[in-house]
Amino acid sequence: MDASWFAPVMAYCERLDGGFWAEPLNAVSNGAFLAAAGVAVLREQRGKQRDPAALVLAGLVTAVGIGSFLFHTLANRWSMLADVIPIGLFIYAYLLLALRRFLDLPGLAAITMTMAFAAFNLGFGTLADMALGQSSAALTNGSIDYVPAVLVLVIVGGTLAISSIPARRRAGLSLLGIALIFLLSLIFRTIDRSVCRELASGTHFLWHLLNATVLYLLIITALRFRQATA
Repeated sequence: MDASWFAPVMAYCERLDGGFWAEPLNAVSNGAFLAAAGVAVLREQRGKQRDPAALVLAGLVTAVGIGSFLFHTLANRWSMLADVIPIGLFIYAYLLLALRRFLDLPGLAAITMTMAFAAFNLGFGTLADMALGQSSAALTNGSIDYVPAVLVLVIVGGTLAISSIPARRRAGLSLLGIALIFLLSLIFRTIDRSVCRELASGTHFLWHLLNATVLYLLIITALRFRQATA
């Protein structure tokens, strides 16, 4: 493997050196993802019927927690992939589930729309760079990568919220509320390095705590909708 894959990544306020525990809060706060996944599984088990999709999502949340822990302890290029890949998989998996379960779209249509979103997501940073005339990643501390997820959450949530079907309306309002929490978590992710002088720990760990809450609530929303429409 190319030695550059092991090059240190000094991306967060809390990290001052290449040590394993140089980001204690950022590392330990990943336990919130494991807790979220565990509680989501318990909620699924208590339901009247099994929900394999919810269990898959909980597995991805577990992978998010493990991958993020690796990145915030090893802090190199390969562990960065272990951090971002599970997050991306969760986003696409949840969108596919939302289109099928909440909006009742045919499988092919849901897959096509998910693939279209993936293409939009991959190109969004470049579009933002062109619009701003500067690096959107540098400007937002990398948070620009998650803006498409916020947008699609608002679009799907808003579409459901105006439905005449009570279960869909409740799910839509839930998704819109979750989008607000997600947006707040992104703010903490974005300002991490800019507050270093005032707050040595930074704010990235708050992104972890709030994002774990977001992922948990997304799974619970899917569970509740299935139970309400079974």
